[in-house]
Amino acid sequence: MPTPRIDVYTTMFCPYCDAAKRLLKTKDVEYTEIDVTMDPGLREEMTKRAGGRRTVPQIFIGEQHIGGSDDLYALEARGELDKLLGS
Repeated sequence: MPTPRIDVYTTMFCPYCDAAKRLLKTKDVEYTEIDVTMDPGLREEMTKRAGGRRTVPQIFIGEQHIGGSDDLYALEARGELDKLLGS
């Protein structure tokens, strides 16, 4: 099964963003990083997709909104992340 598209909205100097990207790298999956630091339009897009959440990171696997770094790590701890990634 192919890996679904993964979007990670980030900002510069964000340790939670770095942690989320690190976990995805251990899964050897490609993701698209969307830096919203200096782009209000991208931040607005992220906020709409994330149901009003403005914090970063905001992570999407396919069309499913995962949430932030803690949410991603919680999926991993429950053994559910690999299923979402198609692994």
